[in-house]
Amino acid sequence: MNARRLRVLYAGGIALNTIALVAAAAEGATLYAATFGLVIVYLGVRYWMVSNG
Repeated sequence: MNARRLRVLYAGGIALNTIALVAAAAEGATLYAATFGLVIVYLGVRYWMVSNG
């Protein structure tokens, strides 16, 4: 898989996890919200690595 496709996948994952984080936070599920936050950070790091690699 080339770098362009990976960037699109990581950006989509970040977007979907952001939506899930907001929904979980709105419901008061802080553990789920924190988990989605960690996934967003991980995907952001992976996006950065692919962009600079």
